[in-house]
Amino acid sequence: MELLGLFLALLGAALAGGMAGIGSAIGIGIAGDSAAGVMSEDPDKFVKCLALQALPGTQGIYGLLIVFVVLNKVGLLGGQPAALTWAQGLLIFAACLPVALVCWLSAIAQGKTSASSIQLISKKPDAFATSMVLPAMVETYAVLSLLTSIIMLTYIKL
Repeated sequence: MELLGLFLALLGAALAGGMAGIGSAIGIGIAGDSAAGVMSEDPDKFVKCLALQALPGTQGIYGLLIVFVVLNKVGLLGGQPAALTWAQGLLIFAACLPVALVCWLSAIAQGKTSASSIQLISKKPDAFATSMVLPAMVETYAVLSLLTSIIMLTYIKL
């Protein structure tokens, strides 16, 4: 029972990193499928397609950031692990959920939007700036979830 708090905290960190990473991988895959189709017709659109395909990868970075924040908070980065109560571990677990859930789903949604934007630039190459805005709107909610998790983690007293 003495490790239950630490286990819950690490479980939350694992979900934040894992679910956000899975969402990013799926989102990038969706956008990549579309990019491959467009580049098979016009290889000169590689840079534009790559920029749009990369957008869903940011959610994975947000999840990884929360992993580092949790590992630092519980003392596993360069120090002695804190003796957490189960309640403290549960609070950290809960603080990881916004990034885990929102980044998982938003990365997939952003991948779909990026795929549509890639199709847009295949027909209208001058619409690249406009096509970047559409998936960036999805990103807003991933950023909000990151901020929510960071704020929650900041106010948990150990």
